[in-house]
Amino acid sequence: MTRKIFGTDGIRGKANLYPMTPEVALSVGKAVAKIFGNGNNSRHKIVIGKDTRLSGYMIETALASGICSMGVDVYLVGPIPTPAIAHLTKSFNADAGIIISASHNPATDNGIKIFSQDGYKLPDEVEEKIENLVLSGIKSDHIEPENIGKAYRIDEAQGRYIEFAKTTIKNESLKGIKIVLDCANGAAYKVAPKIFSELGAEVIVIGDKPNGLNINLDCGALHPEKMIKKIEEEKADLGIALDGDADRVVMVDEKGEFFDGDHILAMCALDMKKEGKLKKDTVVSTVMSNLGFETSMKKAGIKVIKTAVGDRYVMEELKKGYSLGGEQSGHIMFTDHVTTGDGIISALQVLRLMKLSRKKLSELADCMQTYPQILVNIPVKEKRDFDKMPKVKQAIEEVNKKLGDRGRTLIRYSGTENLARIMIEGESKKEIEALAEKIAGEIRKEIGV
Repeated sequence: MTRKIFGTDGIRGKANLYPMTPEVALSVGKAVAKIFGNGNNSRHKIVIGKDTRLSGYMIETALASGICSMGVDVYLVGPIPTPAIAHLTKSFNADAGIIISASHNPATDNGIKIFSQDGYKLPDEVEEKIENLVLSGIKSDHIEPENIGKAYRIDEAQGRYIEFAKTTIKNESLKGIKIVLDCANGAAYKVAPKIFSELGAEVIVIGDKPNGLNINLDCGALHPEKMIKKIEEEKADLGIALDGDADRVVMVDEKGEFFDGDHILAMCALDMKKEGKLKKDTVVSTVMSNLGFETSMKKAGIKVIKTAVGDRYVMEELKKGYSLGGEQSGHIMFTDHVTTGDGIISALQVLRLMKLSRKKLSELADCMQTYPQILVNIPVKEKRDFDKMPKVKQAIEEVNKKLGDRGRTLIRYSGTENLARIMIEGESKKEIEALAEKIAGEIRKEIGV
């Protein structure tokens, strides 16, 4: 099936343009209610959360209308992290959970991600069922007026997630640790500061003034510059930067050094292996992971399993009996606690490790040396097979030949945007920059915007 609505991570696009329109959202609400609202005779309910985008109001209302029209109730929990919806779906014993967010994308975008009753993102076949219902024009006139669903505002939802997050480190005291926390003007702007401060940490918060249009704007996981400056000013022990929906995290040490998901994954994997909690002595990552990560894991006797890019693919592999996985981008999953990437809980695990080991973040991060890596994003008008563009194919082959076993390339299209992504690793940053531009130039000629 050629997908017209769902991408690699739910539905995403420009707000008020197809497919992120209230009309589509209404139909999605109906379809989700039909699929997850069938079964026993008890009252069915679906949880809906959102980030801080202005368009969230529009999409939330449309989704809730569609769900209620099918005789299913809605629990509206307001601005809250994506992973919190996965938890709350289980906590409320709901039939499904929906988060309205475009994650790290600009405020002009929005998206819809759906979680099943067990807190996991939907498999492809269920998304296809929803899409088919939406495209075929789902009706709700069979629901009698007295059976229409109700919508409830749930004020206690944030508190439930806050308490859950703290229990993942058994409420370990973080007293004595000074943190600069960047909430990206996003979904975690209320809950994240409370979680870290209630555990005793001294928290300096930035990116906690959302206005509907400033989510991810020069802040958060993709733009840690302000946080790095604040760490220096406040002489903080570290910085924690979340993205717009708080399902990913990056960290900065007391010296201003930046660490992505690979470093977080490495230090946590080593600690879990030491404590006997790393199941099968294996960690799951993606094809984007740095060669330095693989080297450090091999040295420690830890096996690395690689998946396609996307936290849902990492989680699919983790379900086979592993306890830790993640992405370079900062999606980290601890299967003893979560069913999807959770930036706050990932940061808590590192803080716990700092506290128990009495080591600074800079010391813990020494477990892995990063190979020079460059990522180039090229806007494209279509996603044509690279092998069917002779000059692009030739450029890729020439670059691979030159790198040999001294590096690697990964050329792919974004699953959520019209971008071609070129990732190259090697011994020399100057060399890989030139090699990346060689491939980028050919792609721009063929399909560039």
